[in-house]
Amino acid sequence: MIKHTHIKPSYIQAKKRSKEEVKILTDAYIINNELKKIGMGKKYLVITYGCQANERDSETISAILEDMSFTKTDDFNDADLILLNTCAIRENAHNKVFGMLGRIKHLKEIKPNIITCLCGCMAQEESVVNEIEEKFKWMDVVFGTHNIQNLPRLISDAINDNELIIEVYSKEGDVVENLPVKRSNKYKAYVNIMYGCDKFCTYCIVPYTRGKQRSRKIEDIKCEIQKLIDDGYKEVTLLGQNVNAYGKDLDEKITFDMLLKEVANMNIDRIRFVTSHPWDFTDEMINIINDYDNVMPYVHLPVQSGSDKILKLMGRRYTKESYLKLVEKIKNVIKNVSLTTDIIVGFPNETEEDFNETLDLVEKCKYDSAFTFIYSKRENTPAAKMEDNTPFEIKQKRLQRLNDLVNKYALINNEKLVNTIVPVLIEGKSQKGNNLYAGYTDTMKLVNVKCNKEDVGKIINVKITEAKTWSLNGEKVNG
Repeated sequence: MIKHTHIKPSYIQAKKRSKEEVKILTDAYIINNELKKIGMGKKYLVITYGCQANERDSETISAILEDMSFTKTDDFNDADLILLNTCAIRENAHNKVFGMLGRIKHLKEIKPNIITCLCGCMAQEESVVNEIEEKFKWMDVVFGTHNIQNLPRLISDAINDNELIIEVYSKEGDVVENLPVKRSNKYKAYVNIMYGCDKFCTYCIVPYTRGKQRSRKIEDIKCEIQKLIDDGYKEVTLLGQNVNAYGKDLDEKITFDMLLKEVANMNIDRIRFVTSHPWDFTDEMINIINDYDNVMPYVHLPVQSGSDKILKLMGRRYTKESYLKLVEKIKNVIKNVSLTTDIIVGFPNETEEDFNETLDLVEKCKYDSAFTFIYSKRENTPAAKMEDNTPFEIKQKRLQRLNDLVNKYALINNEKLVNTIVPVLIEGKSQKGNNLYAGYTDTMKLVNVKCNKEDVGKIINVKITEAKTWSLNGEKVNG
C-alpha cells in the first residue's frame, strides 16, 4: 500500500505526452454515510486564486464539502476547514498563497482542530510541495488538479492519521464526469468543455499542472448545459485552456465551431467562450459568432507580444502579421465585436524595439481591454533557462506605458456606446451603491444601471449615459 505522503508531483512525469486513450470516469466520486457526516456542525471557507478553470473547480469543491455536511462561511475566523485553490501562473499568486498560509497558521494556534487544505496548480509543482513538507508540516491535505473527486477520503485520512497527507498525481489526466457542483452565480455558469493543454508555450506552467489536452464528449457538455437551461440560467461560458482546439483529441470528427453551433441551437440566451489561441481560430468560428444572436460578439484573443522575435521565443506559432490579419477578419465580419487580450511585458531579452512592436500592435488592434503582466519566471519551463538581461525597473516602465495605451482605447471604445441602447444581464446590486444594479453587456462591459430589484436575473435594455475606462453607467429603457 502506497502511503499518501509519498504521492508527490514530478515535472518530468508532468511533461510526458503519450498516445494513450483518455479515460472517461463516470463513477470516480464515492462518498459513503461515514464521509457524509464528517462536516456536521462545521463550517468551510474556500479561497480561490487564478483563472475561471479554478473558479469552476471551486464550485465542485464547495459541493463536495457540502456533501460532507460542512456549511459555507465567508468569515475566515469562523471556519473549521479552510481550502486554498491555487494558481501557478505568476509569482504574485505564489506569494499571496504563502502569505495566507501564514495567517492560517496563526488561526490554527488558536483553533488547533481547524482543517487546512491546499489544491490547484501550485500543488502540482515539485518545489511548492517540497516547501510545504519542509515549512508547513502543520497542514492537513495537499492534493492536485487530477483528483478533486478524492477529497472526502483525503480529509478523512488526515483527521484519522493526524498528519500531512499529500496526494498529487503528475499525469496526462482523465475526464471525470458526474461530480457535484454548487454554482456561485444564479444566472450565468462556467461549463468545462476540455481540460489541459498541449501547446507548451515556453513561459507557461499550465501544460505541467493541468495535464494533456482532453475534450469532454459533446453529449456530456450538452447535458450539463440543458440542466442549466432548465434551472433558468441565462448565460454559459464554455471553458478550456484553448477552447478552439476542442475535439482534436476525440475519435469523432468534431471541432469547436461544431460544438458552438450545437450549443447555440439549444436556445440559451447567451454563450461565451474562453480562452482562444490565435493559432487555432478558424473562419468557421468567426462566422458562427456572427450568425447566431446568442453567441456573444466578444472575443478574448491573447497575443502576448507584438514582436515576431519574442513570439518565436515564446513558442506561440504565429506572427504579428498573421495575428493582425485574424483581428481584421474578426472585426470585418462580427458587428460591434469587443476584443480583449493578454500581453506579457519584459520577456527574456525583450528590447525596446520589441516592446515598441507590441505598442504598435495595440495601436492597430485598439483593444477594449487587456490583461497585462510583467513576465514571471516559472520553474522548469524553457523560458526560465533563458538569459534575462532587462532590468526590472525598465520592465515596470514598459508596463506603465502599455497600460496607458490600453486604457486610452478602453475609454475611447466605451465612449462610443454613450446614448446607445445595449442588452445587459443584471446580476445584482452594484458596488457603487446608490440603489444601482450591475451587469454585463453582450460585449462583456460592466454597467452600473438605474433599474429595479425585479430586473435581477433578467436581460434588459439599458441606455448608456456615461463612459469610464473600466465601466459604463446607464438607465433602464422601458418598453
